[in-house]
Parts: sequence; C-alpha cells; structure tokens
Amino acid sequence: MNWLRALALCVILAITPAAFAVGPDEILADPALEQRARDISAELRCLVCQNQSIDDSDADLAKDLRVLVRERLVAGDSDEAVRQYLVDRYGEFVLLRPRVEARTLILWFAAPALLILGLLVLFVMARRRQGSIAAELSPDEQAALQALQASRDTGPPSP
Repeated sequence: MNWLRALALCVILAITPAAFAVGPDEILADPALEQRARDISAELRCLVCQNQSIDDSDADLAKDLRVLVRERLVAGDSDEAVRQYLVDRYGEFVLLRPRVEARTLILWFAAPALLILGLLVLFVMARRRQGSIAAELSPDEQAALQALQASRDTGPPSP
C-alpha cells in the first residue's frame, strides 16, 4: 500500500512542477509581505512563457521578476507602485489582465462585439434561407404543400 502512495505522490509531483516555481530562497520572512508578493506575482505575466504568471513559471526571467517584486515590497513600495514599476519597465503586456483604459478598450470589447456580430449574421442568414426555400417551390409544389398543411391542421379523418 505504501508503494501505491509513493507512486501517487510521484505522479502528482511530475504533473505539477509549476507549483514549486517559487524557490525557498525567494520567500520573504514576513508572511504579510510574502502574501502581497504572491498576490502581485499571480497577476504578472511571465514574458518567456506568456500564458503563465511569474508565480507559476520556472523561467529564469520569471525568477528575476519575483525577486524584483519582493525587493520593491521590502523597500516599502505599495502593490500598485510595484505593478506600475513593472509596467513602466516591460509595458502593459506584463499584466495578465490589462487595465481598462481608453487604449485597451479594444482588448476588452472586441471579442464580445465580434461574437454578437457573428450571431447577428447567422440569424440574418437563417431568416433569408427560410424565405428563399419557400420562394424556390414551383406553383404545383406550393399547392401540394398547402394541401398537406391543411390536412394536418384539420386532423386525421374520423372512422
């Protein structure tokens, strides 16, 4: 049974290497500062991995950024001052969630607008197709269709 637990632990450790991205040498002695550093790091993009936070990344640059965040916090910077320092240095791309500003509005609203536009186009095309199917029937076919609809509306003949 112990070998099964050991195997399960090995599998878990193998599939979650990012959980140990923050090294023991990076952790601050003050738990409150460490929590602030983790919160900030979770919102910053790893510039190497690009779809991971620096808190989850093993890249050397991510480690450097984590250390930089901790240094700024120890120096007395506020959370926003640390974020702004990194944005000034690396650009808005360093934020996993870009800020809602005039220049980033397209990032926030382009996808929903395109989705709504696509749904509208599909709706209009479906409506046109319904109208064109009826228009493609010959007069004999339209009469037969109307007869079938009329017989369906009146119900089956009674015995």
